[in-house]
Amino acid sequence: MTHAHADHDHDHGSDLSPVEARVRALESLLVEKGYVDPAALDALVEMYETRIGPHLGARVVARAWVDPAFRARLLADATPTIAELDIGGRGGEHMVAVENTPEVHNLVVCTLCSCYPWPVLGLPPVWYKAPPYRARAVIDPRGVLAEFGVSLPETTRITVWDSTAETRFMVLPMRPAGTEGFSEAALAALVTRDAMIGTGLPRAVPVLAPEMPA
Repeated sequence: MTHAHADHDHDHGSDLSPVEARVRALESLLVEKGYVDPAALDALVEMYETRIGPHLGARVVARAWVDPAFRARLLADATPTIAELDIGGRGGEHMVAVENTPEVHNLVVCTLCSCYPWPVLGLPPVWYKAPPYRARAVIDPRGVLAEFGVSLPETTRITVWDSTAETRFMVLPMRPAGTEGFSEAALAALVTRDAMIGTGLPRAVPVLAPEMPA
């Protein structure tokens, strides 16, 4: 959300996109009419930018990777299972977790608007809300994934999940190879936001070059 700025910032209005300009004008009007407290807006944005974000979803994925019982509960009933980690809230009341396997890759989209599990994944990326992604993810998911740099075997089936106001999805990606013995924190660091949407994969574990003899 774009914030209203003091008068000395107005010279930079030309740097705003049309959408940002409309948001700023609406926000300024609401503040001027007394409908919105600027401090409350600042607190809300700060919460989503710092305290709520994809690092929370990454914790869920990492726990599922190390705890088979948690993983089973997550896939069976995601909302209360995610809440076990004190994660949840408005926009995440009805969560569904779908698991990637060598046979199936899951991709999440919202074809009608931009429904997104904010409490779990934070602010949605701009491309998630864009009409091209919302349309093409359904009719050409393999092509969309290729544009994100994800190349899957032809034998891997792609399942597209359409989020709604009632149900939000998150992808449980496959655990990267070479992570045996990793702590949950180390595993969570490998989980990207895009991997939990399905447009990306977890970060690969770097392969260290063998040391040369002295």
